[in-house]
Amino acid sequence: MLLPRALTIAGSDSGGGAGIQADLKTFTVLGVFGTSALTAITAQNTLGVHGVYPLTAEQVAAQMDAVLTDIGTDAAKTGMLFDASIIEAVADRIRTYGITNLVLDPVMIAKGGQPLLLAKAQAALRELLLPLAAVVTPNIPEAEVLTNLPIRTRDDMVAAGRKLLSMGARAAVVKGGHLEDGPADDVLVTREGVEWFHADRVPTRHTHGTGCTFSAALTAGLAQGKSIREAVVQAKEFISLAIQKAPGIGAGHGPTNHLAWMEVRR
Repeated sequence: MLLPRALTIAGSDSGGGAGIQADLKTFTVLGVFGTSALTAITAQNTLGVHGVYPLTAEQVAAQMDAVLTDIGTDAAKTGMLFDASIIEAVADRIRTYGITNLVLDPVMIAKGGQPLLLAKAQAALRELLLPLAAVVTPNIPEAEVLTNLPIRTRDDMVAAGRKLLSMGARAAVVKGGHLEDGPADDVLVTREGVEWFHADRVPTRHTHGTGCTFSAALTAGLAQGKSIREAVVQAKEFISLAIQKAPGIGAGHGPTNHLAWMEVRR
């Protein structure tokens, strides 16, 4: 029996809490065979990003070609893409190989504030990758950049989701963790309607890699043949458990616990 396959196109986090490390851990825990195309190496720990070393667009494309001409994939996700040339190469390969289950996690800024997407590459992300996305999963600051809309309320989150659909995405999950008050609720916006997913806010500093982990769990669900809604349900449960059971590693913004799903479901 073939395992579902998922490809992550993202940067490396030497601290293991985000990026391809978080994605591959999440894929494995959820029973999905993970492959990767590395876009950049970061020197990173829980205290911050200490160096960013991007690969070339040619190197990223070569990795995608190697994976997709042999192993193939049932779903793919993007994370840190860094510059416009890499975005152009990724979009070209997504179209060439006909990948329709694409989750776009528009990674822009690290937890400590370091930029992971050059400002001049934001237009390429909007114009080239967003129209190819089955689901786009921005947090509130990322959604504000993509849509040019201020987001202060739940209604603003819905408006941003609808704007993302008008820009070409088939579905949008706007994550509410950055709202100052209340629970950490996310909203799924599709052409069929709006649905909220609730989670109590956990008082913790150990939230490094939450966006990567959430989008990877969603990608795993699509690879498994789940609907977008079913994949969002799985992803929300996965990241909520991972935050609640964070291992407390590091002196800064520590990682979540990617093994929590297995512990709870034994």
